[in-house]
Amino acid sequence: MGGIARIAVLGAGSWGTALAALLARNGLDVRLCGRRPDALGLHNGVYENPKYLPGIDLPAGLAYTTDAAAALAGVDALLLVVPSHAFAHVLKELRPLLPNTLTALAWATKGFEPGSGDFLHEVADRIVGVNLPKAVVTGPSFAREVALGLPSAVTVHSDDDACAQRVAKALHGASFRAYSGNDMRGAELGGAMKNVLAVATGICDGMQLGLNARAGLITRGLNEMLRLNLCLGGRAETMIGLAGLGDLVLTCTGDLSRNRRLGLALGRGVSLADAVAEIGQVVESVQTADEVMRLATRHGLDLPISSRVHAVLHGQATPADGLKALLARDQKPEYPPGLGLG
Repeated sequence: MGGIARIAVLGAGSWGTALAALLARNGLDVRLCGRRPDALGLHNGVYENPKYLPGIDLPAGLAYTTDAAAALAGVDALLLVVPSHAFAHVLKELRPLLPNTLTALAWATKGFEPGSGDFLHEVADRIVGVNLPKAVVTGPSFAREVALGLPSAVTVHSDDDACAQRVAKALHGASFRAYSGNDMRGAELGGAMKNVLAVATGICDGMQLGLNARAGLITRGLNEMLRLNLCLGGRAETMIGLAGLGDLVLTCTGDLSRNRRLGLALGRGVSLADAVAEIGQVVESVQTADEVMRLATRHGLDLPISSRVHAVLHGQATPADGLKALLARDQKPEYPPGLGLG
């Protein structure tokens, strides 16, 4: 089966716009679709996304529309870039519009389905069926830097190796490396769970606890991601790659991260409501923490950092309480016997 020449990108926020611009610069026929007619506008004679990526020039060949049917007509692939809480609803709306030319359904969305806790590939299988090849695009990538053409790397995971390679090849460019893999569940877990751990490191830095504490939280947070992924049948290498460690480090240390900024505000004593309002965009960690703890309970796992973040986000503990509880834990081996890392 051939590569991807025509692609629809649904979601004209910062990440959707950045990926659409990347694909257009790579020479693909790209149709970016959003809900707002004014999502893209002219600035000094060139297009930009004034709300989410102000001041960044977008490729002249990037087509924008609010008509999903027109965007999807005859495309080889669809890339969904919408918040996780809207993923199922949007996909249900699009299902009757999917063309028979479609060879790949991909998404660059991180999180779980609210309520059910299902992984997004499970949601997609349920809505469009298991026969359509699917892929998740994830890894350490801030939208603004990708839109500016700064060097970045992501990974594309799919149960269908050919699908992963097609999507990765479409994304791969001069300053954007796209790798491929086949641990979809692990890749999705890493992309979601790192948001919860970014709140923890943000709180740590907001409380001015130092770089040692931050490094410890990142490392022990990776341990929690690794142990949960192995319980779910995923592979250890996924968590030490771009979908796990790479995304975790970026989100925990980069101030472009909304989840880190939420933690910074909480660590300074700002209320959750005021912190979310100040950020002004979706903060995935609040809902994701619920689903991570649901999975941990189901598998009998103790995830101390994630559970303390969950308690803080639900007003059951203060950041100081959470820190005290973590420091009071008994000494233990760094990795439990039989974890399967050898």
